Amino acid sequence: MIAHLVIWTWHPSVTAEQVEGLVHTLRELTADMPSLHRYECGPALGLRQGGDFGVVAVVHDAAGLDAYLDDPRHRDVATRVIGPMAASRIAVQIEASPTFAGQ
Repeated sequence: MIAHLVIWTWHPSVTAEQVEGLVHTLRELTADMPSLHRYECGPALGLRQGGDFGVVAVVHDAAGLDAYLDDPRHRDVATRVIGPMAASRIAVQIEASPTFAGQ
């Protein structure tokens, strides 16, 4: 299993309504993606210093990651919605334990 983690910081002009809309859009987008084993997204809780928003997408393998990232719907949201909001982005892929992946 692979966990794909992404953290964004937003431009100062990004509103709470935009972030709420993004959460809704991402959850709707990922609800029927067969390559995803698990998906979580949301704004930072503000408990520690860090980014403004995060995603954890768990897939079975590299082919599943490619299917998720290259999906035209994913690319559209990344370009059309997230792109204008993001001041910075960092991503990493790590091995996910079966326990974390919900198996």
